[in-house]
Amino acid sequence: MQYTNENYFIYDDVERVDLPKVKELLSISYWASERTIDVIEKSVENSECFSLYDGEIQIGFARVVSDFSTFGYIADVIVDPDYRGQGLGKWLVETVVNDPRWKGKFLMLATDDAHGLYQKHGFKQSPKFMGVY
Repeated sequence: MQYTNENYFIYDDVERVDLPKVKELLSISYWASERTIDVIEKSVENSECFSLYDGEIQIGFARVVSDFSTFGYIADVIVDPDYRGQGLGKWLVETVVNDPRWKGKFLMLATDDAHGLYQKHGFKQSPKFMGVY
């Protein structure tokens, strides 16, 4: 599917994922700066991906890992720093969260920042979750 917002587009087609660009974006993140292109490629293959574009240039990315039955885990939400502050991250998260595939399913994510962005979409902090990394 393709979503349009003025000159920007979001595609949920894995074929639209520009792996080198996603690697470049993730390399400036605090959570995935050391990921190899091979790891990124495998994560893309095993996720539902959302690619944010300005024309033909990928400027953002998000993915969902899901069992398509009960839950989805939102990961790797990122927008190119040159495009931040324009509401594009908000639009990307809104598009991901409102995708019909996740209706009635528990969505979760982990983040050290942008809590306000996610709270606007119904996410709440919880002391229940644990993880091993």
